[in-house]
Amino acid sequence: MSASMRLSSVGLAMVLLLSIQARADEAANLQGARTLATDVPANLSKVLMDEVAKDGVVSAVGVCKDKAPEMAKAASAKSGWGIRRVSLNNRNPKAVPDAWERAALEDFDRRAAAGEDAATLEKFATVETEGRKEFRYMKALPVKKPCLACHGVVDTMKPEVIEKIKSLYPDDKGTGYSLNQIRGAITLRKAE
Repeated sequence: MSASMRLSSVGLAMVLLLSIQARADEAANLQGARTLATDVPANLSKVLMDEVAKDGVVSAVGVCKDKAPEMAKAASAKSGWGIRRVSLNNRNPKAVPDAWERAALEDFDRRAAAGEDAATLEKFATVETEGRKEFRYMKALPVKKPCLACHGVVDTMKPEVIEKIKSLYPDDKGTGYSLNQIRGAITLRKAE
């Protein structure tokens, strides 16, 4: 075997090893993201349901406004992931999706309209943002029955809940949903 063929074989082996490592890294990132994307909303849901049981839906609106960002920030600090919620029809003005997130949310809506189970919709990719690579992950957040008290059709919501939402979110776009519609998504990102 000639020297150039040996070098070529070594180069091919290195590329193959790097590719295998990249896939292993992506698989680990995906598993970590899926775990967080399940745990963070479940923890928030528990906090909200406890508040509803204790002081009612109106109180839960304020708790959601304050606790959801705090919980995402704490989970981000603990895990090393950037975590937030976004929506095409945001309630919180900070929940506006970026271009990648918007494309994923629009894809989720199309797939759900075509009959896919909204609870299973996810998107992930390694993307380059501002000159650096990061792993991005999104999981759809479908509307569950308890969500309708604050995100349902306005005509079916209690007036005091509507009043509280308007006082906290004057530009709210987060109502009008029905059961199992996609309300938004949890989005995670991690630099590689």
